[in-house]
Amino acid sequence: MEAAVSGIGEQRGGTEFLDAALADTVRRTGASAGALYLLDQAGQTLGLAVLCGLPAEVAWPWRRIPLATPVPVSEAVREDRLVWVGSQEELARTYPRVAASLPYRFALAATPLPGRVRSWGGLVLLWPAAHPQSTTRRERGHIEAAARGIGHLLDESADPPQPPEEPRLVPLADPHPYAGRTPQAAADYAERLPEGALALDLEGRITFITATAATLLGRDADRLLGTRPWQSLPWLDQPAVEDHYRTAVISRDPVVFTAVHPPDRWLRFELFPDASGISVRISHAPAHAHARPSPDPAPDPAPDSAPDSPPDRDARPPRPATAASRTAQTGRLYQLLHLAAALTETVAVSDVVELVAGQVLPAFGADGLVLSAAEAGRLKITGWHGYDARAIERLDGLPLGTDITPAGHVLATGVPSFFANVEELVRAYPQAPLMSGKHAWAFLPLLISGRPVGCCILSYDHPRTFTADERAVLTSLAGLIAQALDRARLYDAVHGLARGLQETLLPHSLPTVPGLTMAARYLPASLGMDIGGDFYDVIPLDATTVAAVIGDVQGHNVAAAALMGQVRTAIRATAGASPDQVLARTNRVLMDLGTDLLVSCLYARIDLAGGAAVLASAGHPPPLLHRPGGPGHAVRLDPAPLLGIDVGAPYPVTGLDLPPGSTLALYTDGLVEVPGTDPDRTVAALADELAREGDQDVDRLIDHLIHCAWPTGRYTDDTALLLLRTVPEGPRGASWPRDAT
Repeated sequence: MEAAVSGIGEQRGGTEFLDAALADTVRRTGASAGALYLLDQAGQTLGLAVLCGLPAEVAWPWRRIPLATPVPVSEAVREDRLVWVGSQEELARTYPRVAASLPYRFALAATPLPGRVRSWGGLVLLWPAAHPQSTTRRERGHIEAAARGIGHLLDESADPPQPPEEPRLVPLADPHPYAGRTPQAAADYAERLPEGALALDLEGRITFITATAATLLGRDADRLLGTRPWQSLPWLDQPAVEDHYRTAVISRDPVVFTAVHPPDRWLRFELFPDASGISVRISHAPAHAHARPSPDPAPDPAPDSAPDSPPDRDARPPRPATAASRTAQTGRLYQLLHLAAALTETVAVSDVVELVAGQVLPAFGADGLVLSAAEAGRLKITGWHGYDARAIERLDGLPLGTDITPAGHVLATGVPSFFANVEELVRAYPQAPLMSGKHAWAFLPLLISGRPVGCCILSYDHPRTFTADERAVLTSLAGLIAQALDRARLYDAVHGLARGLQETLLPHSLPTVPGLTMAARYLPASLGMDIGGDFYDVIPLDATTVAAVIGDVQGHNVAAAALMGQVRTAIRATAGASPDQVLARTNRVLMDLGTDLLVSCLYARIDLAGGAAVLASAGHPPPLLHRPGGPGHAVRLDPAPLLGIDVGAPYPVTGLDLPPGSTLALYTDGLVEVPGTDPDRTVAALADELAREGDQDVDRLIDHLIHCAWPTGRYTDDTALLLLRTVPEGPRGASWPRDAT
């Protein structure tokens, strides 16, 4: 597989090798569709680069995916593993957001694109509904080999591609030798059949139609070729019709449905999909065969209406600025479901802004965003995109009743306002265009039970007409954004208070210790507003001795934080004793408190003059050590129970040599317990990095270790990390500050 993909790279230059590599991978793995995602330069967002075997509209909500989003491809890249989803039920259970916007039967695999020094992105493959729900080891091997081959091509590319603004659509198979003309014998055969026949490509456009089918549909064949049936035939412009097509193209299942041709002629449609398109058989259906009538059909358009005019035959994917107006009603419904599900997963205000900027703007072709919240009678801007800072300064803090922009009016009335061009806006608000420089706007009030919580402004660099469909979807979306923003503001307020309380219980700074350089980091979990119990401390004992301690209180709540403060106080009160006695006495204090919470703790007494340390652990992860000229490794410590279990538990000690230039890393388990990885492997990798980058300044080194463990910066648990390095200059004769202890 890798050799085959490499061959493609040799035959095609530039970035076109991605197109051929994806199409070849889809064919060789037996998949029905595929997509290639590339990580952006910041390594935080996956951008859809190439799409094969699916219509562009289906993939539209997934053009940009933040790496932290809970979807298969981002999880595969984050956790560096193959993700397999074998059924719609499993998809709904594991990835409800994806299932809400893709309610079809299919199997899916997502795997990272590994490079020599970085992950390039992810590969997604889809199989028809008939695929077994489980995958074989051989099949997984083919998928992973294909991904490695594509990653190798990206490694070898002189100019590695970045995620494009629009994904490229590539055909699944090589052009057919009869492309562009219909063999006469096949056409004659189809014309002799009593029922009608037509063919759709994977984008839903009619590529072939018989005279009988055109008669049944009531439209000349030349007006139907190149169009989508639900767009060129108003009586088929129903969400269910497009949904039947999507079911066929994604699940590759045959689909049968009926629809009524005005005024009362029922037609039966049978769809038979494969990798190249969909064959459709059309026949008469008796009216009595239907349990319920189809929705009232739209009236036939006037002779000069858009459906009767020559349609756009351009086969290219829709431009972002017009994609929203060209997506059918079913696509709108699923897009709204997707965005609604995504908004329910936002936590902080920054998450809401990021989601709206990353997914809502591209979905509606917008170029700018201003998201503001009602606060103390004013509109305070909480986030923006596509504006310069000076424009934001002019817009920030406007009164709720402002008449400078429509924002005040839409909040007062609760009715959104849409302006297709500058002239429309100038007539009502002469100063508004001067403040932004945009040319079309959608002002959406953010209301909760009639109470204004803010305003969302989508703006465009060019004039734009908002269809009734777009206005309805944007108005519905504004309600969802309002709920998410209100919830996020509450989260930020509570989260800020919680973090402030926790920070007061941690050291405000590390002491200055002659002969020792230090750096510490406390990293709160990226999600959740609970307070953690991780702590660290450095305690000068005398002119040549210092104690370093790190620990983790069980739980994430106020009780854990309070106990953390008590444990720190107990350790400081007994810090002059030997490490085993410090832990034993702290354990007795903890038992006397009668708490149900347990505490892990590591205590190190460092003799700077003698170049040695004595350590004792209470169920805490072992520290990492690197001595000059040697490898990095985890220190072997004798096991001992957590604090708070047994009042008489012993805590064995371990001695270490610490020659000048030695680096000791103390950490809590949040650093190494990364979802989808083996903690032992993470510890070993960090020990190697400690040795490889040991010459770095400790502040740079500590940040490097954190990035190696959590490259996404989205921590699932609170983490404390303390780095200590002995330096050649000895501390003899030095004195400690009076307030050091």
